[in-house]
Amino acid sequence: MSRIGVFVCHCGLNIAGTVDVEKAARLMSNYPGVIYASDYVYMCSDPGQDMIKEVVKEKKLDGIVVAACSPTMHEITFRNTVASIGLNPYRCEIANIREQCSWVHQDNKEIATEKAVQIIEATVEKLKLDKSLVPLSIPITKKALVIGGGIAGIQASLDIADSGYEVVLVEKNQSIGGHMLQLSETFPTLDCPQCIATPRMVQVGQHPKIKLLAYSEVEEVSGYVGNFKVKIRRKVSFVDWDKCTGCGLCIEKCPVKVLSEFDEFLAKRKAIYTLFPQAVPNKPVIDSNNCLYFTKGKCRACEKNCSVKAINFEQKDSFIEEDVGAIIVATGYDLMDKAEIGEYGYGKYEDVIDGLQAERVLAPAGPTNGIPYRPSDGKIPKEVVFIQCVGSRDPEHYYPYCSKVCCMYTIKQAMLYKHAVPDGQAYVFYMDIRCNGKGYEEFLQRGIEEDRILYIRGRVSKVFKDGDKIEVWGADTLTGRKIEISADMVVLAMAMVPSQGVKKLAEKLRLATDEYGFLTEAHPKLRPVESLTAGCFLAGAAQAPKDIPEAVAQASGAASKVLSLFSQDVFYHEPIIGSVDEEVCVGCGNCVNICAYDAVELDLVTKVAKVNPALCEGCGACSAACPSGAMQQNNFGKRQIFEMVDAFTKG
Repeated sequence: MSRIGVFVCHCGLNIAGTVDVEKAARLMSNYPGVIYASDYVYMCSDPGQDMIKEVVKEKKLDGIVVAACSPTMHEITFRNTVASIGLNPYRCEIANIREQCSWVHQDNKEIATEKAVQIIEATVEKLKLDKSLVPLSIPITKKALVIGGGIAGIQASLDIADSGYEVVLVEKNQSIGGHMLQLSETFPTLDCPQCIATPRMVQVGQHPKIKLLAYSEVEEVSGYVGNFKVKIRRKVSFVDWDKCTGCGLCIEKCPVKVLSEFDEFLAKRKAIYTLFPQAVPNKPVIDSNNCLYFTKGKCRACEKNCSVKAINFEQKDSFIEEDVGAIIVATGYDLMDKAEIGEYGYGKYEDVIDGLQAERVLAPAGPTNGIPYRPSDGKIPKEVVFIQCVGSRDPEHYYPYCSKVCCMYTIKQAMLYKHAVPDGQAYVFYMDIRCNGKGYEEFLQRGIEEDRILYIRGRVSKVFKDGDKIEVWGADTLTGRKIEISADMVVLAMAMVPSQGVKKLAEKLRLATDEYGFLTEAHPKLRPVESLTAGCFLAGAAQAPKDIPEAVAQASGAASKVLSLFSQDVFYHEPIIGSVDEEVCVGCGNCVNICAYDAVELDLVTKVAKVNPALCEGCGACSAACPSGAMQQNNFGKRQIFEMVDAFTKG
């Protein structure tokens, strides 16, 4: 016979304003199996928890139900409360009478109270059949994998390595640094991004605890939190980086020039090249699609001029394997496909460029040395139109979300343009101006007042070529007037989207993504750097559009989660997971096919499903898919579900 206590929380007026909590507690005191029932203003407060402890000991309770808010908020609080006095924490259940009752029935207190009682009764019935579970103990490999070498990946790697743990940093490009190294200056301080980032890049390259694998990609991931096995592909560079001294003579002698991806196709690079002068590692790669040896079977100038014999045209992809305990995904962002924005003339008119191209044009070390020559004819533009929210906040055609940084980098670019061309005029078409950061609003005012940037609230309806001018037609929604500007150059603030390849990576890591492809956090407020896959953490713009300070802060947050994990010798995994009744299992394999975590496998000899407890995240999909009823979830068995349904429908 169960000895259950029920504790009903007022939650201030969040619950008590709608539910008659005193009546609910009174009715539950007479419910079968309930030895004690009471209410209190804030059960999660210290006095509320102390009351629970005293009653559990005094009444010798073997389980409690706390009727309060969502278990997401305080389930761990009350489990720890009862565990501190010796009661198994999995004999503590939360009846959600706030989100599932009081908040949705505020117009009818009688119905809300009746429903709250039913929710508590159903939870009591579940508790009667709950088992006393013990968390799984999993050993931890104290080495971290960081995927992505932008500023977020760099920060996370250094934080972990500086704490004494080994880090494997994987970057798909031949140098770390990410998009930050492409920028002209950073808002709102107008600092040089290279001056900020390159010292940290050098730290990464020289750190004894960091194994830097540039020009590499994650091929396979298996295992579970604390014990991941990762296979990494080292892409073929046709240069032996162990021999290469980075002297640059091979680049100097190469006769082939092609458009540079780093300079956003506004300048040229050689067929053997490094991304930029401060690259880490500063080792070249041969572009086999443009190298004369690979395309025509001749040249080999780089090989002839390499004194250390580092050029190797026969080189192949190689693979290495690493055992790690935690993974941080910091894969960054890209700009949306420009081909989608035909109405603004991108790709049709040379002088319509995107935000990253504008960064390269304005960068002192960029292809134009910071002088904003326009791409078509090299002339200095006297009138430049900046168009914001191109693709962002456009649910009818593109993406409904705000890309967050566009307002600020547009202000910066317009200011830098004015600094380079004092007699020029910058126009900004905008929907709203969102300056959500320290010093951001002041930065905007500085641009308007000191640099005379003209802001026009409205949308652009048409962009077309007229002679050597780009005609921009729009409307000022504040005055209702039509606006027509004959511009020399147009800059589009394009929507930020997840980086290329992140979807496939998410599948390898069993990470959830939102409908736009950004990685999804476990909880937007309480677990913003964790994923739903234990041991995998998120940093930077891989999760959503972010500016540099926010990306760095989140990277340090993710690193702190890894350090917290590594501070233990073992990891304790939640025991509410799937289990198989082997006598009932028919070996149909439905559970294997539906498991998103690869936690279930079918024994080919016995034809019985088996659950890997370390991989299982307790989602319950296997239990729902099992036609024979053999697959059950601990403390969410079918009998428990039926008893809960009966409690709801008995009246």
